Amino acid sequence: MSSKQHCLTCTGHTRPVVFLNFSNITQNGKYYLISACKDGKPMLRQGETGDWIGTFDGHKGAVWGVALNSQANRAATGAADFTAKIWDCAKGAELITFSHSHIVKSVAFSSDDSKLVTASNEKLIRIYDLTKPEAAPTVISGHTAPIKHVMFLNNDNWLISASEDKTIRLWDCKSSKEIYCLAFPNIPNDIELSSDKNILTVASGNCVGFYELTCFTKIKEYIAPTDVYTATLSPDQSVFVCAGLDFTMYKYQFNNGEELDSFKGHFGPLHCTRFSPDGELYASASEDGTIRLWQTYVGKNYGLWKYEQ
Repeated sequence: MSSKQHCLTCTGHTRPVVFLNFSNITQNGKYYLISACKDGKPMLRQGETGDWIGTFDGHKGAVWGVALNSQANRAATGAADFTAKIWDCAKGAELITFSHSHIVKSVAFSSDDSKLVTASNEKLIRIYDLTKPEAAPTVISGHTAPIKHVMFLNNDNWLISASEDKTIRLWDCKSSKEIYCLAFPNIPNDIELSSDKNILTVASGNCVGFYELTCFTKIKEYIAPTDVYTATLSPDQSVFVCAGLDFTMYKYQFNNGEELDSFKGHFGPLHCTRFSPDGELYASASEDGTIRLWQTYVGKNYGLWKYEQ
């Protein structure tokens, strides 16, 4: 049995793919993948195979941020047309549009799916109550440059955001006040919460850092051979994958930073990589306009990967 890494390639986008989000494992035992692309056509796929399900058609500009709610029956998108939208995943129908005054770069659902948070080039964070979509959002300010990512954490009591002002900031949702600010020498290109919500993965410069969130202390930091645009930690926290400028995927042991694998598959820089919720695969999104799915355990029968025993 060969141990060489092979990928499943997901085509359909016509411009660079800039962000990915896997759903949780849903009640039907499946999980799903949504992609953000500069072609303005976010796509929904079967998570374990990459098979196309549908395209959300309605934005009039590049889509920068995407998210799926807990049961993957609702999607959120943020775009260069200054809007964030909520979609019905079964019908592909647009349900709600939230207008902004600049490009929306990031969207995320709360854990109970009742709220949506957005971050934009306005340097503002907005929290929308999806049970009252007509109500004015809570607006949080403090960053001094466009915000790249925002997420809920701590049972939806906090927000965490990453900005081009080279900071990651922690916010209290009730008071809208800043709790903590972590400064970096380079822009934090990507942040990800671990599956247990206890570890923050940060890709910045050529470093991948891991932070414990109860007291916001650095656990580990590793140096990559390239500028890192994205990093993801496996659900069991055994390995992490990072990628960026040099078209190469790097896989490391989390506990000691030992390099386990490095390989190329894309024909452009990589903008996002994320592990599936079961940890069996990870997806990558690239400037080349494709999404690729990679096995965590090469040679294991899973999804469309079938091997002769």
